Amino acid sequence: MKSALQKSPIPKTHAFVVQSLRQTIFDPNWHFHPEYQLFMVLKGKGTRFIGDHVKSFQPGDITFLGPDLPHLWRSDTEESENGAEGIVVYFNENFIGDTLLYKEEGILLRKLFRKGLRGFDVTNKTADIISRMILELPKLEGFDAVLGLMHILNLLSQSDDIKLLASSGYTNTLREGDTERMNKVYAYVMKHFKRKIPIAELATLTNMTPTSFSRYFKTHANKTFSEFVSEIRIGHACKLLIEKKMNASQVCYESGFQTMSNFNRQFKTITNRTPLDYKKRYNMTNSN
Repeated sequence: MKSALQKSPIPKTHAFVVQSLRQTIFDPNWHFHPEYQLFMVLKGKGTRFIGDHVKSFQPGDITFLGPDLPHLWRSDTEESENGAEGIVVYFNENFIGDTLLYKEEGILLRKLFRKGLRGFDVTNKTADIISRMILELPKLEGFDAVLGLMHILNLLSQSDDIKLLASSGYTNTLREGDTERMNKVYAYVMKHFKRKIPIAELATLTNMTPTSFSRYFKTHANKTFSEFVSEIRIGHACKLLIEKKMNASQVCYESGFQTMSNFNRQFKTITNRTPLDYKKRYNMTNSN
């Protein structure tokens, strides 16, 4: 695992870094770094992990992350032929400078940065506006680039179109060595979630006893392993409902559930909707 500084260097000669990503897949490693991060997906689909939050991602998603918040965008295998593209911005809190940030004029920005500690998605009209600004950011140079980023942060600080991601009780307890182990777990689950995964398999994979693995996973993921697997399965089910036009019965078994009753119960628990309601709401939102 590379250190955060190696992953997202900000040269001493620059206030922040903007990168246009064009890759086969997004970096599949579970990691964290000391910079704030603003990321917009331009191309590619898959599953996103932020702290203890799990959700599918798609083009147009805009996500803001605070320092040391573990994250991972894992591209779908079938998407690798199409490639993955995005724009990512890295900056430190002192990008603005303490002289301004801790004065009255910086109150909203301080609140924005606190929200970033849990990570958040930018939604609705604000996402439409911010997306155009992010697309222009790599084209700007010098102080125009600084003003461009500050304009984005200012709009975000005044917007209610923000959806927090990691739970309020989440804290990063990972060390660098832990990220390697969690990468193994995530990769294994993404490959095998359609079948039953005994705890003993993960214990063997991570060189732990089953009891130790269960305790380790809950400490670092802020949820039980079975809850995590259910979230992965439901995330996959959501994609099948929308993209493959499958009915709920087909989706249930394609996502690794053995009974419709358990599938419906888990779906409602995680999404707060039934599969039918979820599909209807998606179709209504995307038809407007």
